[in-house]
Amino acid sequence: MLPHARRWRRPWGPALALAPATGAATAAVLAIAVAAMGLVPLASAPVVAQALRPPAWLQAPPASIGPIQPSWEALLFARLDAGDQAWLPRPQRLPDGRLRYVYRQRRGERDLTMAQIHDLLRNPPRYTAERSAITSLLAQLWGLGVRVELTTPRVAAAAGEWVPREAVIRIRPDVPDRGTLDFAAVLNHEAIHVAQSCRAGGLRRPPTPLGLPVRLSPEARELLAQPLYARIPPLVRQLELEAFSHQRDLALGVHLLRSLCRPDSRLGLAG
Repeated sequence: MLPHARRWRRPWGPALALAPATGAATAAVLAIAVAAMGLVPLASAPVVAQALRPPAWLQAPPASIGPIQPSWEALLFARLDAGDQAWLPRPQRLPDGRLRYVYRQRRGERDLTMAQIHDLLRNPPRYTAERSAITSLLAQLWGLGVRVELTTPRVAAAAGEWVPREAVIRIRPDVPDRGTLDFAAVLNHEAIHVAQSCRAGGLRRPPTPLGLPVRLSPEARELLAQPLYARIPPLVRQLELEAFSHQRDLALGVHLLRSLCRPDSRLGLAG
């Protein structure tokens, strides 16, 4: 009897959250949010003998909270590797001897055929372009004086948020465990919001629309049609429409930062 494929769904629908920042009345926190997911926390590193003690930055990887440092990039990518592996189909033997495959699906994705499953297992995606874009985005943000932190956003259920008055991007600590594609999209989404602030006059300015064309995916349209998002101000909706439309265009985020932004003159922001 031929094996068959069976999918395992977990929601990963980006949602919008907006909250006023404390302090200046015009300051805003722009956030991309997702439904809560029961993800297993990253295991702590094994104990290393005193004689072989690694550098301090290796003893404190960005597993739960804190700014992403340039020296942490390899550790971040290791977590993305583990997250990518979790998206690959996994074989399961049924009691009757048949074999089935379970796998995660993002919203809007079609079921995999057996041929596609076997091809994925033989040739897992490397995401070379996405990894390069993450490196470029982080370098550009650091150079501008933007802190990028793996820490719980202040907006409930947010996967990422841009806080202009603090020049900080907060990304939820479990987002890297979702793999390269999702981490890159969240980082790029927030980078677009940074560029919107730059268009308004500087990193710490409330964002203003860039005039980008709006090309929403069906999933994003469904999301923004929910009653919760019908109540957000028109300006904020336009900011999010731009970010959602182009968050998968990783080259655009870097281009916008380079062309619109200038380094912040205040010190101590790059982490």
